[in-house]
Amino acid sequence: MSVLNTPDKGPVIHDWRPEDPAFWGRSGKKTATRNLWISIPALLLAFAVWMVWSTVIVRLNAIGFTFSTDQLFWLAALPGLSGATFRVFYSFMVPIFGGRRWTALSTASLLAPSLWMGFAVQDPSTPYSVFVMIALLCGFGGGNFASSMSNISFFYPKSQQGTALGLNAGLGNLGVSVMQFCVPLVITFGLFGVLGGQPQVLADGGQLWLQNAGFIWVPFIIIVTLLAWFGMNDLSSAKASFSEQAVIFKRKHNWLMCWLYLATFGSFIGFSAAFPLLIKTAFPQVNALTFAFLGPLVGALVRPLGGWLADKLGGARVTLWNFVLMIVMVFGVLAFIPQQGESGNFYGFLGMFMLLFITTGIGNGSTFRMIPVIFRTLHEQAASGKGAAAREQALKNAGKESAAVLGFSSAMGAFGAFFIPKTFGTSMALTGSPQMAFYMFVGFYLSCIVVTWWWYARKGAATPC
Repeated sequence: MSVLNTPDKGPVIHDWRPEDPAFWGRSGKKTATRNLWISIPALLLAFAVWMVWSTVIVRLNAIGFTFSTDQLFWLAALPGLSGATFRVFYSFMVPIFGGRRWTALSTASLLAPSLWMGFAVQDPSTPYSVFVMIALLCGFGGGNFASSMSNISFFYPKSQQGTALGLNAGLGNLGVSVMQFCVPLVITFGLFGVLGGQPQVLADGGQLWLQNAGFIWVPFIIIVTLLAWFGMNDLSSAKASFSEQAVIFKRKHNWLMCWLYLATFGSFIGFSAAFPLLIKTAFPQVNALTFAFLGPLVGALVRPLGGWLADKLGGARVTLWNFVLMIVMVFGVLAFIPQQGESGNFYGFLGMFMLLFITTGIGNGSTFRMIPVIFRTLHEQAASGKGAAAREQALKNAGKESAAVLGFSSAMGAFGAFFIPKTFGTSMALTGSPQMAFYMFVGFYLSCIVVTWWWYARKGAATPC
């Protein structure tokens, strides 16, 4: 695959000026688009591998394992913990290694948990500790999001970053839904023939090839790794040392946006991880895997809409009202879950949860649109009246800092993939119902409304966005 259509005739681009309309129209847009459309399938695979345990745990005991419900919840939660931790480091990797190199390497790393899972589930004597290790390695997929979003942010002008980041994240987030839709299908037959191993026999005499939940991703990971290596670009203008990027830890707005993104993306990925087991425990008569993919699907599809709305209406305004809607939808879910001896209403529960997933997706897009605007505003204010050279340097600094904040806030948001499943598990262990967990989420969303209004949305806010 050729990369000869880049301005520098090679994988490394030294002249990159996306804010220059002439440059953008001549070659910039074409190059940025190509990098985006390779980044998206790489991110989709990362999300698929990251969240694969949410589907596998539902069938694990059926093939001969004897893990407790608490152990299964841990397997659903551990990729979230490791993924969020990896994101902290991945946030800074693109300016150090380059977007092309890091995308290829981080995508290739998904082979390790995919292959190991495929072999481990075929042996019912595999100890729980091995599954814990595999679950932690699936966090590689979670880490990839931070570097992917950081990388794409360098390619687009400010006016288009909301849409571009929304597409990258939204279509990438589809990996959760794609996985939850595909895995229940591919585990029902010998997809890889004799190469895929023998089936597991169920108590009713049926057969499962649960190893396909891991093996199905392997050929796609190899293909996309090669696409990234030969088709993407490294931007020399995006180079920065860790110390240059670490300035974000002194920025108040970095921590504020981490808080908001934990509420939006943390809710999306946490609900995605917990949704299948939540359905199974609240409505045991329902086949959870039939419906589990729907929530992540709608949440991912509307994420670009959140970025687009923020581009048009302002990120803070969209984010503020979205948090209000999230609270409304949580109370809608609570109205239909089983409680006080009543059986609840599954389809009412499902419908309200779909609306809740939609609000998490919109919030994901709008909060990520806020970050570049906030840091550009801060640096432009600091460079005001100091001349054109100072303004140009301010824009470069703003780009590097906002990219680092995009990555780091995504790391903090990813902890939702750990805390939400564990909060549900704790709530159900203590009270027999997930109600307590939902009320805790409402309190958190209320705090986010206050933060968004005070610092970004109210009249006279220092950094409106």
